[in-house]
Formats: sequence, structure tokens, C-alpha cells
Amino acid sequence: MGKRIVVNAGVTETRLAVQDGNLLTELYIERADRRSIVGNIYKGVVTNVLPGMQAAFVDIGLAKDAFLYAGDYTANLGAEDQAPPAEEESSDVDEGEGEAEGDVEAAPRRQAVAPIEEMLRKGQEVLVQVSKESLGSKGARVTSFVSIPGRYIVYMPQSRHVGVSRRIHDDAERDRLRAIVKGMPAQSGGFIVRTVAEGKGEEELAADIQFLSRLWAQVQARYESAKAPFLLHAEMDVTFRVVRDLFSPEIEEFLVDSPSAYEKCLEFATQLVPQLAARVKQWDKDAPIFEATGIEREIEKALRRRVWLKSGGYIVIDHTEALVAIDVNTGKYVGKRDFEETVLKINLEAATEVVRQIRLRDLGGIIIIDFIDMERAEHRDQVFKALTRALADDKARTNVLEISELGLVEMTRKRVRQSLQSLFCAPCPTCKGSGVVKSDVTLSAEIFRKIQAQSKEGGGRDVVIRVHPEMAHHLESSQREGLEKLQALIGRKIVIQATASYHREQYDLTVK
Repeated sequence: MGKRIVVNAGVTETRLAVQDGNLLTELYIERADRRSIVGNIYKGVVTNVLPGMQAAFVDIGLAKDAFLYAGDYTANLGAEDQAPPAEEESSDVDEGEGEAEGDVEAAPRRQAVAPIEEMLRKGQEVLVQVSKESLGSKGARVTSFVSIPGRYIVYMPQSRHVGVSRRIHDDAERDRLRAIVKGMPAQSGGFIVRTVAEGKGEEELAADIQFLSRLWAQVQARYESAKAPFLLHAEMDVTFRVVRDLFSPEIEEFLVDSPSAYEKCLEFATQLVPQLAARVKQWDKDAPIFEATGIEREIEKALRRRVWLKSGGYIVIDHTEALVAIDVNTGKYVGKRDFEETVLKINLEAATEVVRQIRLRDLGGIIIIDFIDMERAEHRDQVFKALTRALADDKARTNVLEISELGLVEMTRKRVRQSLQSLFCAPCPTCKGSGVVKSDVTLSAEIFRKIQAQSKEGGGRDVVIRVHPEMAHHLESSQREGLEKLQALIGRKIVIQATASYHREQYDLTVK
């Protein structure tokens, strides 16, 4: 089985999965009460300018002000000789989030950025587009370099650059597509030809450019009349974006479980890719679509810390405040003869699985991969090549450094949306997100110290301890001898009460 897209339209959320064979490679989730705002265009108001950070806060009508870096702003929104900032121009982006695929060799560089305090002032109105979702305590990140995606073209109003997706490898085809766009009647702005445009003719590209130019004209007209903060243009819902960005000839099947969602997907496919519309099918079986296709099981695995490899090795994925650490281990695999060959086999398998997990979990920022140490330089080269080959299919921009002698790979991946873990999970109220709780022995010693301290205060003959039932059992069994010594020491009876509503570390002491 080749690639397929599977859509599960629920009551409160819509989930879209991309499978390559039986492997889940990408997952998109949109909740009814919290749609993605990446790609939305706003008329905002500057609320604060920070010269020390060369950035500004912009009110775009959300709960938290958005963050605008100096390098993401140009004072002249009508300037056609501006190119996107270096971060965007070199990006091989997630097409599903409405950013431009970069062709870094052809993209012009911008001039040095002026100080933020010279370009913006408090109360100034600006036109901005969301480039990154709100993550944790941070507000959304915005830019004034707008990019509007169509089916075959990404339109960049502030640029004159014409580029072609680097995922189109045929030089002759790249030249043909670039020539088609450059040969069209003069249009303001720049264009990047997307991967799905490969093999398409002038008619399809011209229609996309005309549509996007009209859309930008509407955005500008709304900007002139709207009162900030105001939403000028909203990206379509996730089903439309997936049809527009991911539904290509290599997708053999597009399964949808809800009749209403099926009609919507079929309508989008008929409009955007009529030649593929017949591949959109409604799920007609009783079993839930994600369970029957094995996707539900893959999602559960993607939330685990440990991921097993077919060889018997495993990888461990840990999230920290600053980075994501991925550790590769031999696990159950012991190899046959040569230890170096054993290590190489596990590392090669891990390289592919690590990239799949990075894409599936949507990990971003700094990522450190700790492969098993390899003595031979040629083995390190093989693993690094396997890693970069796997990353070639990742649409998010990545930067990877070669494997060090310690077996470490340092890489960065552009963070646009929340990771799967932060989307699906919340910090544990007991451990506060640390992932560990105090041991029974540690809690027992802590409780005994508190009893000794409180027994010196006030009268009463009994000390009552209210604890979690598991802790109560531990005190009455493993710590029985300690309790008896403590009772003799303080001259009072200690009463233990199991309280089911208490969490693992919670306890109360009362002297009666």
C-alpha cells in the first residue's frame, strides 16, 4: 500500500493523518474552539517597542500580544524590491501552514535592518501575518512579509523574487516553471512555484497567480477601512489546507469517515485537483476509521517516552525547557559477531525512526540526537547520510550538523505549531511536570520530621496523619518499627487515616 490520507471528523476536533504504507508520518489536528492562526493576516496596533530586544509587541486581537522582530518588519509595505528575511527565504517549509518554499540560491538578500525604534512607535498600525502559533507562555510570532499560498504558487507581495521549490530536482523542469512565471504579464510581488506544480502548464499557474493577486488586493482594501485590531484574512480550515497542500498524485487514497466532511473534501478536491477527486472515498465500515487503519495505536505510541525499533533497540525522547534530547540504545538487540556492525545496524534504523518521530510529534527548536558511539568514521558517515535522506521529506526547515566523535547530532527544526505532546497532554498536577514524585521512604522521613516538630506545639494526646491510601499502607507496614520509635519519643499515639482524595505526595498532620 502506498500513501493515503485519512480524515476523522469528530464532534469537537478534526484529525487528519498521512500514512506511508502502514506507518503514520504526519498528523494534523484542529479543534472547534481553537483553530490554527498560522497564515492569518491582521491589522494590528503596536503596544510596546523594545529597543533592547529589537522587537515590538503587537495587539492583533488575541489574548496575548504578538511578537514582531525588527528583521520581520519593513516600514514600506508597498515596496516590491523587498525580499523575505533570511529566515524565510531559505526555508523549505511546511506547505500546510501557508509559508513559501524557498529557493535560497535565487533569493535576493535584504539590506541591513534599521533599528526597531526608528521603524515603529507605540500606537502605530501595522499589517502582519502570523508565522508561528502561541507556544506556552509566549504570544504568536508575526511578520510583515506576507506569503499567501495557492495550489501551485506562493505569492509574496513584498518581493520581486521568482523561485521554484527545491523539492523539484529536475533542472530543466525548474527552468521551465520559472520561465512560465517570469513570462506572464507584469504582476506586482514575487512568486515561488510549489512542488505540486511539477509538470503543470501555464494555464494552471496563471489561474493561481490571478486568484492570489485578487486576494491580496482584497486584504489591502480591508486594511484601509478596518479599525485595528482586525482579522483581514483567515486561512481555511485544516481539511482545505490538506487537500490544497498534500493531496498529490502519490496519494492513492483519501478516506473520510463523516458524510459532511466527505462532501466538503470532495468539493475541495473537485475545485483544486479534479483529476484526483475520484480518490476521495467515504469510510463505510462500522469500526472507527483511526482504529481500523492502525492510526490510533500509532498516536498512542507517539505520546510515549520510549519507542522500540524492529531490531530490538529503542530510542528515548525527552523534552526539556531548552531542547529535545533523543537517545538511541541497543535494548534487546545483541547482534551476531562484530559489535561495530551491531551498533551500525541499530543507528541506521534509529536514524529513520528518529526523523519519523520528529515529524509526527512536530518537534521543533534545538534537537540533540545521541546515537550509540561509533568508532569508525565511515559508519558515522553512513548514519549521517541516512539521517539527512530521511529529513529530505520533512517540509519544515532543518539545519543539521555532522555527527561528532561522541556520536551526537545537533540540529534545529523550525517550530511553527505546538508539538503533539503539548497539544495532547497537560502537566501532571502531582509532579508539576517533572515526571517524578518523592519516594515512599523520602515521604516517610519527611512526615516523621513534621510530627516531631508539631508535637512540641499545643496539647493533645494523638497525632493524626491523613495521607494517600498507598502511603498509609507503606507507613503501617514498612515503617511500623519507625512509627513505634517515634510514638515513644514524642509520648503520643500516632493515628494514620487513608484519604482517597489525596494525591500521591499530599498529607496533613493534626494534633488532637
